[in-house]
Amino acid sequence: MKYFQHLKSKWDIESNWQVFIILLVFSITGFSAVFARKLVFSLLGIAESDPFWLKTLVWLLTIMPLYNIFLLTYGAIFGQFQFFWGFFKKMMRRFVPGNSNS
Repeated sequence: MKYFQHLKSKWDIESNWQVFIILLVFSITGFSAVFARKLVFSLLGIAESDPFWLKTLVWLLTIMPLYNIFLLTYGAIFGQFQFFWGFFKKMMRRFVPGNSNS
């Protein structure tokens, strides 16, 4: 439970139940991203033997945005949209060069 206390403090949330729901959403999102990767790669005909740079490029252009959509969607379904919207905005700020507000 010490870990839950740390997460509650870090994420500025109130209850252990909320921590559980947030971790559940991250888990479901990760599983969905893996499934989406297999589906997208199959539809595009990308095999494990294809060059790493190609798989990485396709992943960045398709799966990364899908991951964020999954995260916000599942967050909304489980009543944690505000948390995940803030998480999403913070994550996006990290991708902006010269932004030190992270």
